Amino acid sequence: MRIRGAVLERTGGPLTVCELDLAPPGPEEVLVRLGASGVCHSDLNAIDGTAETRCPAVLGHEGAGVVEAVGERVGRVRPGDHVALSWAPWCGDCPECRRDLPQLCSTVWPAMATGGLMDGTPRLARDGEPVYHYSFLSTFAEACVVPERSCVPIPRDVPFEVAALVGCAVTTGVGAVWRTAELQAGERFAVVGCGGVGLSALMAAVAVGAQPVVAVDAAAQKLDVARSFGATETVLWQGTPEATAEVVREASGGGVDVAVEATGRPEAMEAAFLSTRARGAAVLIGIPRADAVLSLPAATIPRMERRVLGSIYGSSKPERDFPHTLELYRAGRLPLDRLVSHRLPLSEVEHAFEVMQSGDALRVVLELEDA
Repeated sequence: MRIRGAVLERTGGPLTVCELDLAPPGPEEVLVRLGASGVCHSDLNAIDGTAETRCPAVLGHEGAGVVEAVGERVGRVRPGDHVALSWAPWCGDCPECRRDLPQLCSTVWPAMATGGLMDGTPRLARDGEPVYHYSFLSTFAEACVVPERSCVPIPRDVPFEVAALVGCAVTTGVGAVWRTAELQAGERFAVVGCGGVGLSALMAAVAVGAQPVVAVDAAAQKLDVARSFGATETVLWQGTPEATAEVVREASGGGVDVAVEATGRPEAMEAAFLSTRARGAAVLIGIPRADAVLSLPAATIPRMERRVLGSIYGSSKPERDFPHTLELYRAGRLPLDRLVSHRLPLSEVEHAFEVMQSGDALRVVLELEDA
């Protein structure tokens, strides 16, 4: 079938909206007509080369829409289902999957690097030449073919723009709090970085009853937004990790039990670690540059039992956690719709990145239903 999609021609190059050929789904694949796609900082990492990406490629990894066709061995979804898309399908057979760690599936990550689907080949083409996928999904397009395990059914009353964000940003932030850190009611919490992922973590902390909830950012306007999402204390970046952490400790009554870092910057990671009290955990969810190094005061780790926890995709299982997150959204406990600050058509995808980088946006969404 013919679709329109936004192609990253090369690292550092433009995004070209053009006609593409999309092959039908294979035996264990699904064709989804997209309704919305989030614009994520990870997509920017592909554009600027922070994350090496095979080009030309259709970017986008936060998507939701309607199933149009399924492969002959697909049994989890059927045409007409509304689905949110997960960029982390899992094989079920590798050592990590057998350890119940599907987010670390050792089959998926090498396959993702090929720019294809699970078999290493793409379903997209232009003028007879391959166009590669991004994170199995390529949601900057009118439709996509994805692995069956990337599809999670959602209620029909959930807006596609909300479901799309659950596909990455929300799950990364919420899962870091609920799954990786297992934050409990009454525990002290801080988040360093109040973009869409950080605000998702903040909402999760508020939902479980953390007290206090401290928000940290270098932009005063983002701290105002964080307070509107439930932060009880706000801390403006003080110039160094040490000075910032000292203010967080003062604001929290001696340090927090969980500090989530959501920027990918080593100095923010250090501040999160130094903000914790004895037995506290710094949960690092931002994606740093490949050459980044984190230095920590080693003596405080054994003496205070401080912990550093990595978290990819919020340690989540999409088929379990997407529905749970959306149930709380529908009940009014997670105001996920408030994350969407800008809505743009596919034709303005490059402007979407300009808006994202301006600092004025919480989350930018591409509206694709009428693309």
